[in-house]
Amino acid sequence: MTLDFASVLERWPMFVDGAWMTIRLAAGATLIGFTIGTLCAIAKRSNLPWARRASTAYVEVIRNTPLLVQIFLVYFGLASLGLKLPAVSVALAALTINVGAYATEIMRAGFDSIHKGQLEAAECLALSRRQVYWHVVLLPAMERVYPALTSQFVLLMLASSVCSQISAEELTAAANFVQSDTYRPFETYIVAGLGYIALSLAMRAGFWGVGMLLFPRRRRLGTAL
Repeated sequence: MTLDFASVLERWPMFVDGAWMTIRLAAGATLIGFTIGTLCAIAKRSNLPWARRASTAYVEVIRNTPLLVQIFLVYFGLASLGLKLPAVSVALAALTINVGAYATEIMRAGFDSIHKGQLEAAECLALSRRQVYWHVVLLPAMERVYPALTSQFVLLMLASSVCSQISAEELTAAANFVQSDTYRPFETYIVAGLGYIALSLAMRAGFWGVGMLLFPRRRRLGTAL
């Protein structure tokens, strides 16, 4: 077998556009999913039975069904309700729902790691409830689970490849089009694979920088991840 990357690399703008769409999907799902996960983690630890049950049901349903099935359910479910959304919007919604469930459990573990004595000490310092939750609960909890969160978000970016099944024009969809046009599937998916590796490294570097900004202790230790 002779490898020929020339015809594949001639279509580099398609790979760039696909990679950019992958970045947009991953970034949007990460931000919204983290917010959903944090709120659901708070709900799971609340004194409201309905909130605990709803959060638990959400997490169990999402964690025990494949991402591709979830994407199809959102895609065809919205269509059956008369909502004709672009494939990219549906992909973003499905990815957000998926990562939100995993972020819920990660953040819950972070919250559970906060000792009650820290809360009592904060109350003795006359901190407001908002200050206690931000400085004593949320930030320390996030710091402790930050490596797990970042790994989950990188996995989400890689999992976005299945969104090509609903014609979302991300990197894998671009590779599918290129290989059908060039009849060079092996070379095409080598390029796509290298693209995903580059995106993964870039995301990890970005999360490292964010960790350095958010967590002073990790910044002093030089271990943001």
